Amino acid sequence: MRRSWVIALAATAAVTGCGDGGGRAAAPSPTAARRLTVTSSAYADGGTVPRRDTCDGAGLSPPLALTGVPAHTAALALLLRDRDAPHGTFTHWLVWDIDPHTTRLPAGEHPRGATEGRNDFGKTGYSGPCPPRGDRPHRYVLTVYAVDRRLSLAADASSADLLRSLSGHTLAVGTLTGRYGRG
Repeated sequence: MRRSWVIALAATAAVTGCGDGGGRAAAPSPTAARRLTVTSSAYADGGTVPRRDTCDGAGLSPPLALTGVPAHTAALALLLRDRDAPHGTFTHWLVWDIDPHTTRLPAGEHPRGATEGRNDFGKTGYSGPCPPRGDRPHRYVLTVYAVDRRLSLAADASSADLLRSLSGHTLAVGTLTGRYGRG
């Protein structure tokens, strides 16, 4: 009898936990982000970043394609960070206030009308992957954010400034990860 009672209680909890109480489905909170897709013709997700896009080549930003940007996006922002840098995450590129209708960013070009911030090399704009020689290949994560407002940041804003301004205003996020090593 006691076992039947425990089973009945567990089943009741499971059933009531699965539904929404008969009401409408809850809307996602303003901070809950959807997924957007970021791809590059230069490398696949998880693939090797071409030499031309690194410090060993021309140092061009990779060509990017974006899909799945929500309709009510006010701007896009972008961060390229080395997750395996010797002293913690290292920012190679940060851009904000990219036109929300942007579907492609050509290789080596600054997004028209957008602002590029100060990367961890102390430079404005893109600085390609450049891990220490002899390290295993590093992971470079390029993240694109769809934002519900234009961002009011100083031209020399850091990645920490950008991430703070995105908090609570991100509608969708997409990533593209590339690897690069220098032997």
